[in-house]
Order: sequence, then structure tokens, then C-alpha cells
Amino acid sequence: MVLAALMNALRVVEKRAAEVKVVVVGAGAAGVACTEIMLAHGVRDIIVCDLEGALYAGRPGLDPVRMALAARTNLTGERGMADDVLAGADVLVGVSGPGAVSETAVRRMAARPVVFAMANPEPEVRVEAVGHDVAIMATGRSDYPNQINNVLAFPGVFRGALDVRARTINEQMKLAAASAIAGVISDQELHAEYIIPSVFNREVVKAVALAVARAAEASDVARRPAATAVEG
Repeated sequence: MVLAALMNALRVVEKRAAEVKVVVVGAGAAGVACTEIMLAHGVRDIIVCDLEGALYAGRPGLDPVRMALAARTNLTGERGMADDVLAGADVLVGVSGPGAVSETAVRRMAARPVVFAMANPEPEVRVEAVGHDVAIMATGRSDYPNQINNVLAFPGVFRGALDVRARTINEQMKLAAASAIAGVISDQELHAEYIIPSVFNREVVKAVALAVARAAEASDVARRPAATAVEG
């Protein structure tokens, strides 16, 4: 879901995935998963932060998962808390808790910044405080524009995988799902407050299922041809 929103957000602000600096605030399961799929998409400059600050290669006390992540992110070795490394960042991906970043730090981000503050029920930074300072704001809540909700992905991903009797759900299938979700919004519809489809959009599940089925076949994990599954 985060990647789908990011793909469309970058279209709006006219930036390229390979050229943006992304700060992920939260190094739990969600933060790790978001980082992995953004890396797979081609985002190169990512810094992941936990409660003790930025992950970097060789930081003491990291478990094997975070140690491996630190080795593939923060390539310039930036250190400090989330507020520190947000300076000049193009994108903030918040998957932590309320108050994880300051309003001042958000205002020090790059021009036309994108902020995904997805902690529920209270985002990492208040929408009312920084909404006018950023190009795009998204949260995990339904009472603000751009709700990033995993329910958009799950039904279609599983439908597509089951339809082709996939042996596993791999990175290619996840990337295909993100691209399909992003693609539901046409160029004519896309704008700063509509970068991700509604959870009630009936086109999403069909688009994701088809994309996932085709990706499974293309990556040799399907036991049944995608065309047969779709037709059936």
C-alpha cells in the first residue's frame, strides 16, 4: 500500500523514485516491509529510524533483521534521531506512533515534501499542523484524504495467488500489486488529495488479482496459467 501511494505521490510532485531521499520512522515489521518493497522498486536513498535513531551499518545492539537492513540503507551513514535525518528528505514514511517527528523537522524537508503519517489513531505528526507545509499528506485514517489502508491490497493479492495456485507470494507479485493499485487512479483523476483509491473502489480487487496472477506466472511460481485463472 505504501508503495502504491508513493508511486502516485511522486507523479504528483514530479520526482523520481531513484532520486528521492526517504526517511522511514519505525523499524518494526511494518517499517521493515515498507523499506524492503521500496528498495525493490528502485528507491536508493532510504534511512530507517527506530526509538534510538537512524539505523546505520555497525550500529551496536541491532538484531539480525535490523542489522541486515542497516547494511542496505543509509548509505551515507547519517546518524541522529528522526528529526535530524529528516532535513532535506523528500518523503517521510511514518509507521511508529504519535509525536514521533516534530512539526519543525517536517518543515525542514525538501521542497514539495510527501508525508505519510500512518500511526493510528494519532499520526506521527498532526495533519492540522503541517498539512499546509507539505505537498502531499496521507494517513491511516478515513477522516482525512489519502487513507493508506492494507485492506486495498489483501483481497486482490490472495485472489490472484489462489487463482494461479501460486507456491509462494514473492516480491514480483507484491510489486505488481502496488503498481495495479496505483494504476486504478488515472492521470486525469490524480491530485494531491487523491493518490490512493478508496477502500470501496470495486476496481481495485480485480486489477490487483490480475496483476498478481500474471506476476506469479512470469516469476515461475504459478501452478496454473494466469489466462486460465482469469477466464475461470
